[in-house]
Amino acid sequence: MPREVALFGIYMPSVTLLFLVCLAVGWGIDRLIAWSGFYQHTWHPILLRVSLFTCFYGVLALYIYR
Repeated sequence: MPREVALFGIYMPSVTLLFLVCLAVGWGIDRLIAWSGFYQHTWHPILLRVSLFTCFYGVLALYIYR
């Protein structure tokens, strides 16, 4: 994947687009976890949301940039 992507004539880092994709996928995963009731068994649901997003974002970034 190229390091920069042209979007409407503006060069953006590809990490920004990866962030937006992870945000959308993370939102879907968050809705699925909330629907299943898993957040009731966690100590801090917001911390779990942030950590899942961070792990997912890191894995995709490492996969793309390797």
